[in-house]
Amino acid sequence: MPDDLSSDALPPVPVQFTASPRDAAALEKLAAQVRADLERINLPPPAWVLPAESADADTPVLDVLVAGAGMCGQTAAFALRKEGVTHIRVIDRAARGDEGPWGTYARMLTLRSPKQVGGPELGVPSLSFRAWYEAQHGIEGWAALHKIGRIDWRDYLLWVRDTVGLPVDNGVALRSVSHSDDGRLLAVELTDPQGRRETVRTRQLVLALGRDGSGAPRWPSFPSLRRDDPHAAGRVFHSADAIDFAALAGKRIGVLGAGASAFDNAACALEAGAAEVVLFARRPQLPQVNKSKAASSHGFLRGFEGLDDARKWRVYTYIFDEQVPPPWETVRRCDAHAAFTLLLGTPWLDVAPDAQGVEVSTPNGGSERFDAVIFGTGFDVDLLDRPEIARYTPLVDTWAQHVLPEEAQRYPEPARFPYLGAGFELRGRTGVASSTEAEALSRMRLFNWGATMSHGALAGDIPGLAIGATRLAHAIARDLFVEDADRHWARLLEHDEPELIATRWYAPDKRS
Repeated sequence: MPDDLSSDALPPVPVQFTASPRDAAALEKLAAQVRADLERINLPPPAWVLPAESADADTPVLDVLVAGAGMCGQTAAFALRKEGVTHIRVIDRAARGDEGPWGTYARMLTLRSPKQVGGPELGVPSLSFRAWYEAQHGIEGWAALHKIGRIDWRDYLLWVRDTVGLPVDNGVALRSVSHSDDGRLLAVELTDPQGRRETVRTRQLVLALGRDGSGAPRWPSFPSLRRDDPHAAGRVFHSADAIDFAALAGKRIGVLGAGASAFDNAACALEAGAAEVVLFARRPQLPQVNKSKAASSHGFLRGFEGLDDARKWRVYTYIFDEQVPPPWETVRRCDAHAAFTLLLGTPWLDVAPDAQGVEVSTPNGGSERFDAVIFGTGFDVDLLDRPEIARYTPLVDTWAQHVLPEEAQRYPEPARFPYLGAGFELRGRTGVASSTEAEALSRMRLFNWGATMSHGALAGDIPGLAIGATRLAHAIARDLFVEDADRHWARLLEHDEPELIATRWYAPDKRS
């Protein structure tokens, strides 16, 4: 460590974070205040979207289907409600409380973002996390809080949802998407918890399917590792898997990765009593500076979408190359255990599970034996991995079509990101998608990590969430209005509400 930073000057080692019991009475009182505040600013406004015109009048058409009720999906739905778009449905395949990563595979103790961060409240002060926390712990409790606990954040999101009245159909999964003959309606196949199939029609579809919703967990390729190998079951995990850490007590565990998820999973194994945890990183040193912090100002988040392609490409290939350091809290959480070892500059060359454990090959002919291994290698972006929109993936425009071939080859993952329109809509690839297919794609809005190359970090990172959800809702509202412009014109002509009827200047309309 630097000469001027002694161990006594370091912040204390984080301890296991346990959410305190919820003060139901305090939260209900705050919820009543939120509803009063929303009423004072006339939210939500009256619904204005005209019912969709359809040849099948017996089957209602949604204005918007939001697939995914995690942080991004529910905030998008709230933003739509704030714009008067109310004929929407929100679904999530997970049970209540398991939407998003917070109660499942996210294993950090606290969020990375500072506690002052906002987003899901969309500018309503009484709906903010700070208001939620202070209602239960007081101003002093807020002052003493270091960062937001992961489970607190999950419970806060559920409280926001309930307070603003966002119904969510849990246990309902998006299976496939198709479109009408003119591309102006989407037919979405869903399944419920009993496996029953349902097809709903919608004018707009928001794909808020989470971090893996535009790809899949990244599994490095190794000569001896097959995902379907029976020896891998219970021995080879990705950090996004459901892992029984208690079963790892007394075991020797190997972890691959240098980011937050790798350290978080290593810490969970150590805290569960693992005999030894060895974390391997390809880099000779951990990333030291979080460059994405410099891309989180309001100016950057609002303005990035307006940059030309070359500047967008330059920004995020640089940020991805630099990588994000693991939070110091989770690094020290691991370092607090004598059973933890970090091996820098030591990639894995092969991973071979067998009946007794896992053999990991390292450079210079080395090898290590583990009882189990965990890949903390994050998520890849590749729409070809998403079965829900499988019929459209060959048609989707990607960044590979907008940069030089050598750039796409140099940065293969950024090149696979979808090239989105100004309202997060998917675009059809020129010369590949028909006009009808392009029309259908324009009604699918990708609101997750896959939007990053086109819009910046507006659909996944908390600091940009409110800007992203508002931009999405504005775009959908605009398109719904433009599509029905002639019908709105007819309503304008039919509008007949005399303003002066209570005065002596009232003049009845003689045209009637």
